[in-house]
Amino acid sequence: MTDQQMDCALDLMRRLPPQEIEKNLSDLIDLVPSLCEDLLSSVDQPLKIARDHEVGKDYLLCDYNRDGDSYRSPWSNTYSPTLEDGSMPSERLRKLEIDANNAFDQYREMYFEGGVSSVYLWDLEINGFAGAILIKKAGDGSKKIKGCWDSIHVVEVQEKSSGRNAHYKLTSTVMLWLQTNKTGSGTMNLGGSLTRQVEQDANVSEASPHIANIGRMVEDMENKIRNTLNEIYFGKTKDIVNGLRVVEPHTASKNIQIFKQDLQNVLQQRQANRATDN
Repeated sequence: MTDQQMDCALDLMRRLPPQEIEKNLSDLIDLVPSLCEDLLSSVDQPLKIARDHEVGKDYLLCDYNRDGDSYRSPWSNTYSPTLEDGSMPSERLRKLEIDANNAFDQYREMYFEGGVSSVYLWDLEINGFAGAILIKKAGDGSKKIKGCWDSIHVVEVQEKSSGRNAHYKLTSTVMLWLQTNKTGSGTMNLGGSLTRQVEQDANVSEASPHIANIGRMVEDMENKIRNTLNEIYFGKTKDIVNGLRVVEPHTASKNIQIFKQDLQNVLQQRQANRATDN
């Protein structure tokens, strides 16, 4: 494997439709098997939904809650399929994880009015912890519009020795795709993904705990990415469509062409007359 192959593979994945990431990733791995491990660890895939039958709630599947072939539910803290010795967060972190899931469940409902969210936390070796905040909202296909929003926020928290400050590093990836199928415009697919990163220090107290600090960062990041997606994909598409669209009716366009031809003929005749007089 060469670095150039990996760079080309990642560049290709960024340009392909996000709704077909799994198929495209599988095809790439078939072409270059040596890239398998690196591609699987580098390419974010659309989130999948599972049901926690113990508490009757949905949760999202990803590498951050997977151990072997089992996935841990953030609601009941159990693995499915059952795994006896699966990795678990510490007692302190589990309490924080429960509060974070409740907080982001409300955030998701306020911003997305539906969908599924999950938060997973794990301990770091040195003074801190890390977590993944996942949100998925799929369109119901009403009004002949299909689509899906997948956001993956990975945060690393380094707690200072005083316990009153912490350093936060947030890496966010959003995958969005939309498909419309209408009689007037036909079928149109629109999609893409963006990854952004930000770091900041913040005070940690009862008035501003870790969840509040992380929540503000995630909210700001999603708003920025949402605005960027709107400018890049929707704004650019609108400009292209307006550039291709003919505003004048066909008859008006035809009349303009006739006028141009008549004007050209008159100018040519005038030049010919001047040449004859000379």
